[in-house]
Formats: sequence, structure tokens, C-alpha cells
Amino acid sequence: MKIKTLSLAVTLSCACCSLYSAATFADDHMDQKALDAEVAKMEQMHQTYEAELQKMRQMREKYESNLAKINDPKLDEGSSGYEALKSAIERITFFGFFRAKYDHDDRDEIGIGAGTNNRHFYMDFEAKMKVSDEWEAHFQSEARKGYTVNQSWRDDPGSDDQDGTVQRIWVEGHPYDGIGLALGTKWWGLGFQNVPFGHAADGIQVDYTFVKDWNAKAFWWRPRQGDLVTMPNGSETTISGLNVTGHIVDQLATSLTFASNENDDDKQMMDRMGAVELQYKPIDDVTLTGSYVWTNADDYNNSQEYRVDYKATDLNQIGSYSLYARYIDFEKYGDYSHDDEWSSLPADAKGWIAGVKYVLYKNVVWETFYSQQKKISTDSSSKHLIRTQIDFHF
Repeated sequence: MKIKTLSLAVTLSCACCSLYSAATFADDHMDQKALDAEVAKMEQMHQTYEAELQKMRQMREKYESNLAKINDPKLDEGSSGYEALKSAIERITFFGFFRAKYDHDDRDEIGIGAGTNNRHFYMDFEAKMKVSDEWEAHFQSEARKGYTVNQSWRDDPGSDDQDGTVQRIWVEGHPYDGIGLALGTKWWGLGFQNVPFGHAADGIQVDYTFVKDWNAKAFWWRPRQGDLVTMPNGSETTISGLNVTGHIVDQLATSLTFASNENDDDKQMMDRMGAVELQYKPIDDVTLTGSYVWTNADDYNNSQEYRVDYKATDLNQIGSYSLYARYIDFEKYGDYSHDDEWSSLPADAKGWIAGVKYVLYKNVVWETFYSQQKKISTDSSSKHLIRTQIDFHF
């Protein structure tokens, strides 16, 4: 309506101007050429106004079209259009964290300290890609940048450290009800504390929930690392076995593992391993965890870890915190290579760790701990570690 009114006003204005101009020219005896020029000017102005009006009409049509899309009931939550858009967005999920870490760790000729090796910036970057309702593809990339030059694992002071390539790729799925499958290269862990095994490996794992709260896993892995924490020349062996995890009662859970491995010319020192673990919550804020692992190595053939946790951090809750204490006794060949947690849990060591975690901001957690350890096989070297780190989760 406003556009039609504007057009009419322009037309009347032009007409009035034309009449006024004609009367003026008649009174002044203006010649015909001047009159024709004035009429042509009026017609040009009229065309200009019409062009502007046409642009305004197009803008209005575009605005009304966009408004209609926004108010389209097909995109309401729960509608088919909304669900299709939501499904497309959720097809790929990225997550991980950035870490800034500082270590003060003893190191000597026969010691078990890591020196300055773990003073670094680190990022874990992972993705989960939906294949179908039953299958997901995954990848993981790690980048570590040491900020001191005197780190023993670097080729030279200017080396690029771990460069963030995609180190691990695998698929996970549930092809049948109650049955899970993981296949590829990934980081695998056994038990509540990854004491029986905690490393990257190529392999396959099949799990089955046979009763409520009880799950069995059968696995076959080939470690990707040469010398593992407690298994020399680990890449020359394969590991296969069975793990059963479940709740005995609501507050008490257990994890049982039995595995065997190829013993390449007796380099691995063992070819069988067993583990028993318990986790108990006597009250809501306290969790007690114990792990005992043994192998059939001739000597130094068991590993133990006992842990108490008070409270737990919540990344969405600023100010949430947790306190923990751990006792470790990892003999030289006592497991299939536990997770050493960036050299804070080396093999052939026993001692204790006490630490705290605190959520500074949403998705930002600070952790600091202190540890004293001794080397088991010589009992002549000790390790004193102070570590502080901040993780930014995304």
C-alpha cells in the first residue's frame, strides 16, 4: 500500500510540475524546443523514481521470503525438517583439550626421573563421525611442543616434537543388540586404572553385556611402541585375552583380566598375565580403588596400585574440586605395560602421589600433585616429582 501511494505521489508531482512548467512557458512565450527539453527531463526523473521503487519492491519481497523461512513450521523442534538439520549437524563431533604443563622431576644416571622431558604444551584433538545408527568412525591427533631445549627425546633443540599428525584411526559400533565392536589403531586400557595395560595398539575388541551391569571383552592387540613401560620390544609381540567388569553390589565393582602374549625369544620376560581390581564407594564423596596384577616372569613379576579419591570435579561447575592419594608398587615385569601417565608412574618404582584438581572456569581444570618414589630393583635411587598443569577442554 505504501509503495502504491508513493508511486501515485510521484506521478501527481510530475504532472503538476509539467502543468506549472507549461503555464510558465506560455506566459513567457518560451519556444517549443525548451518545452520539449523540460518534458524530457521530467520523464527521466519519473523513470529514475520508478527504478528506485522497483528496487524497494525487490527488497521487500526478499525480506518477506526470509521471514517466511524463519517462521516455517517445518523447522520447529520435533519436525522432520528440524530433525534432518539436527542430524546433519551432529554427524561430526570434534572434542579434546589443550594443556600447559610444568614438571620438576629428578633425573640421574640410574634414576627414574624424567628431568625436563615433560615441560611442554600439548593438545589432544579427536573426532567422532557418524556412519550410521550402528557405526561411528574416530580419529585422534596429538601434538606436543616442549618449551625447553634440553629434552632427551628430541633429535635436536630445534626439532618439531610430535607434529600433530593423525596417529590413531578406528571404528566403533554395535552390530547386534548388546554386542560392541572396536577395530583399528587406538589407545586401549584395561581395568579401572589401566594397570594391566594402557597403550596404543593395533587391534580388535569385542564386548558383550551378558547380564545387567556386567560386561565381557575379548581383545587382540599388537602394541605400536617398541619398548613399552614394562615389556621390552613390545612391537614384536601380540596380546590377547579376556576382561570381565561389573558390579557385585551397587557400591562395589570389580574388573578381572586374563591375557597371554607371544614371547619373542624370551625378550618380553613373560607370556601370561592376570589382574584383579576392586572399586568401592563407602560414602558418596569417597571412592577406593585397588589393582593387583601379576605375570609369569621369573622375577619382579607383580604390580599394584591403591587409590583414594575424595569428591570429583565437574567441568561445568566452577569451584568443584577433588583430592586424591595413590600408592604404587610397579615391579619391572609386573604387568603388560601400564599407563605411565607422562612418566609419573614409571616401571620398577614404588612410592606415593598426592594431588588436587580444581575447576577454575567452565571447562578449565587445574591439577597439581607431588610424588616420592624409589627404584625397586636397586633401591638406590629416588624420584621427587612436582607437576602442575592446566587443561582447557573443548
